Amino acid sequence: MDTAAVLGIDAYMIQVQVDTSPGDGKFIIVGLPDTAVREAGERVRTAIRNTRFKFPSTYKLVVNLAPADIRKEGPGFDLPIALGILLASGQIESVDATDFAAVGELSLDGTVRSISGVLPIALAAKAAGKRFLIVPMDNAPEAAVVDGLDVFPVASLANAASLFMNPADRVPHPSGVGNWSPEEALFDVDLSEVKGQEHVRRALEIAAAGGHNMIMVGPPGSGKTLIARRLPTILPPLTLDEALEITKIYSIAGMLPADCGLVRQRPFRPPHHTISSAGLVGGGSIPRPGEISLAHHGVLFLDEFPEFDRRTLEVLRQPLEDGVVTISRAAANLSYPARLQLIASMNPCPCGFLGDSAKPCICSQMQVAKYQARISGPILDRLDIHIEVPRLRHDEMLSTRPGESSAAVRARVIAARAIQTRRFDGTPIANNAQMRPKDLRQFCPISDDVQALLRAAIDKLHLSARAYDRILKLARTIADLDAADHLAVSHVAEAVQYRSLDRGLVKT
Repeated sequence: MDTAAVLGIDAYMIQVQVDTSPGDGKFIIVGLPDTAVREAGERVRTAIRNTRFKFPSTYKLVVNLAPADIRKEGPGFDLPIALGILLASGQIESVDATDFAAVGELSLDGTVRSISGVLPIALAAKAAGKRFLIVPMDNAPEAAVVDGLDVFPVASLANAASLFMNPADRVPHPSGVGNWSPEEALFDVDLSEVKGQEHVRRALEIAAAGGHNMIMVGPPGSGKTLIARRLPTILPPLTLDEALEITKIYSIAGMLPADCGLVRQRPFRPPHHTISSAGLVGGGSIPRPGEISLAHHGVLFLDEFPEFDRRTLEVLRQPLEDGVVTISRAAANLSYPARLQLIASMNPCPCGFLGDSAKPCICSQMQVAKYQARISGPILDRLDIHIEVPRLRHDEMLSTRPGESSAAVRARVIAARAIQTRRFDGTPIANNAQMRPKDLRQFCPISDDVQALLRAAIDKLHLSARAYDRILKLARTIADLDAADHLAVSHVAEAVQYRSLDRGLVKT
């Protein structure tokens, strides 16, 4: 009997080998099992008896989970072990048993409980050439998104055994991909609800068009969170491959909603500033994806950015560059994808009112400098867009005229992304934000006028090499929104304006 286990975001096949020999009724599970797998013995023994099958108590049972050099974790081995025992003891028979794989946790009464990580298990089963996969009833929608694999949901061990003995009972779950349509994603918020802040709306559009990271700085109540929550509404729809990657992560984390086959909306993750490093990037004694992986192909929103522990923020540096998180453990190195857009917001000072038009700041210059210094230069360099969000004027707050809708902005974003798709065809790059220095030389040639502007900006703002690259990437996105082939001075000038934190916010 075959099954599979998850390692990182992928799964690997495991053979459940069962040997029965006359003996004292001992039940031994080998193959580097963890505590949950070792405890499967008593669950399986009781479930078989309560399903009116006969547990071979007069035999010595040895179950080997091969390969034996990888640790087996979780309760998902219960069902395949039970089926392996029934097959080995001759209580069920099937000519095509080798075409099956199974996963599921057993209750003592023989019912099958759902587990995490079924989608990557289904993908591994298909890659291994399996034709049939037996899964718990609640996990069927996510497993059924894998084409070319018949998924059989079962509610009990008896149902699973019947699939072997009675081929007529094999009614696979309907495919979950046939009706795929990312446009089904609906949002309960819209960019038209944002009053005023036209320059911030423009920055948000540029961020969406090029996949750029962004930080907003402004006093409390200026609308930073309101604006950030509307970024997913203007991002391009998910592709099927992106939806599968996101669904795999949520499946492994045990966070896939009930009856959800595929995640159809880009994630928006807003963790609290008290989150630990492991909670943000992943890890733990049993490694799990962190918030940055749960935001894969979506948005990670870090409100009150300086309030996060500095060491926690620093661990973002490598994932923001590489788009992947690697967690090293003694047994194995696990990698989780983390290709996301980071949107951060912060007050300009501890009281929040530095430079505010309505309320005076009560902070000293030293307090302001110390507060802003909580965000390191390397982290700021990785945030392409720095934008100030001032308090709304009275006429803007009282206006009843709606702003431009998310649908209208999204259409321009999709057009700009289409240009990038054609530009980067045949490369691993998906958008402008992912360009490397050598890509900038190829895709962002600059004229003498643009070079002179950049030289002046570097001298005045003391830009790092990374910040210089960010300006070119932003300028390329602004040009794409204009459907321009070459970078103009106006594109670069606008990009330079989005580096306000390089100029410093401390006002004397």
